[in-house]
Amino acid sequence: MALERAAVGSLTHAELVDLVARQSVLIDRLQTTVAEQQGLIGRLEARVRDLEAERDRHDPTKKMPGLKPAATPRRRKGGPRTRREHGFSRVRGEPTERVEHAAERCPHCATALTGGWVAWRKEVLEIPEAPVRVIEHVYLARRCPNRACGARVTPPPARAAELGVASDRERLGVRLVSLIAALRAELRLPVNLIQWYLEAVHGLELSVGAIVEALRRVAARGESEVGAIRAAIRASPVVHADETGLREDGANGYLWSFSTPTERSFVRGGRNKEVVDAVLGPAFTGVLVTDFYAAYDHYDGPHQRCWAHLLRDIHTLSERHPSDTSLRAWADRVHAVYERARRVTGSDAVRRRARRQCEHDLLAVCQPSLDAEASVAPQATLCRRIAKYLPELFTFVGDPAVPSTNNAAERSIRPVVIQRKISGGTRSPAGTTTFARLASLFGTWRARGLDPLIACQRLPLLPPQALRV
Repeated sequence: MALERAAVGSLTHAELVDLVARQSVLIDRLQTTVAEQQGLIGRLEARVRDLEAERDRHDPTKKMPGLKPAATPRRRKGGPRTRREHGFSRVRGEPTERVEHAAERCPHCATALTGGWVAWRKEVLEIPEAPVRVIEHVYLARRCPNRACGARVTPPPARAAELGVASDRERLGVRLVSLIAALRAELRLPVNLIQWYLEAVHGLELSVGAIVEALRRVAARGESEVGAIRAAIRASPVVHADETGLREDGANGYLWSFSTPTERSFVRGGRNKEVVDAVLGPAFTGVLVTDFYAAYDHYDGPHQRCWAHLLRDIHTLSERHPSDTSLRAWADRVHAVYERARRVTGSDAVRRRARRQCEHDLLAVCQPSLDAEASVAPQATLCRRIAKYLPELFTFVGDPAVPSTNNAAERSIRPVVIQRKISGGTRSPAGTTTFARLASLFGTWRARGLDPLIACQRLPLLPPQALRV
């Protein structure tokens, strides 16, 4: 140090100034390098976090199956609370029984007590025991007291409707059979749980075969109504269609759903266009709302493709490429065209012009990705899909009665999907027919706001030969 101080002391003033200047430049460079390194470290740490999040997002071991993100807490609106028109306290039911509690004697002097007034009440809700009613219909034979006649008279068998059964050979009443069908199709209970419920609650022991046969009979009774439901769907101006898997005796197959706001029709078949033609028929000219599955491509009538499916695929693609700014900009522009299309109002002429403009704008958004040199862009596949189905993406703009999504079909098929996940598929063609008919009947009743149990009881009673088919 002494030598350095001596060396510095021997420098001239100009040399000292030059040395200080060089040291200042060096310090500035070091500070700049440190800042650059800190920025690089920050970017690398952010990249590591993004990659870890991407890895965990697609790794089923990193999260619980079916786990959904937490809902955003609802914020209470500011200002005074809106005054309710009436209270929302629990309404007491009309008592069916009354049990009085009163002291017999005074606890202080043991004097007998009589009379009294109501001090307070307590309501207890309970369900009564509901044992099965076993109704035995006895037919008595009588002899005519007239000696000239003396005939033996036996009453003829009562009709099925008078006995409350579906056929002369049936021993299960219509209300019981309807309950079994509702437990199966509406509550989606497996057959063994239906068997347990009937025994535990009603003291009724039925075999699995008896329950399956009851379900088949309900499906047979509803055949004519299922046909009416399909006829109403064919006459509807807008029909939603969707499909889901349904195995029959271990073989893969598909359950197709065709629905309107008040009808549901289900049929099992292959995953091909023939099912669409068989259900809708050659006379159908309404708007068909579907996803982008190719089995619907052959329909040459008005068609609306589901924007929810398209936007969902765009969102998934954006999540896979979070750092692609061009993809994000493309997705925003596609979404903007869709939102502008949803806001279109006015006369038919205005709507037709708006539809053509939306198609032109959406194609312009996708055109750069359709070029050969830009085909490697992440959005190129979706752009080709948009270009292929462009005439079927904005049907809802020209016709306000047509929705822009196929959510109605998703909602109509969801109960059937849940039932399939609970009980699996079917074991025979007869079981598939029963499954599809019950789904059509109960789905339609649900869509119409009817009580499924009462609606099932009101099904027409078919003759025995029809039930044995």
